Amino acid sequence: MKRIIILALLFVFLCIAIYILYNFQLGSIPILLMAILFFYIGYQIVKRS
Repeated sequence: MKRIIILALLFVFLCIAIYILYNFQLGSIPILLMAILFFYIGYQIVKRS
């Protein structure tokens, strides 16, 4: 149950961060890198639990 909450929070943070980066018009590369980073963190959390 704790894992699901953590993953949901990560997803919300990812959405907020993508929204902020999109407003700064930095392009898609930083957004892509950050999405990969967030998925990696989420994967590590799921794997460890």
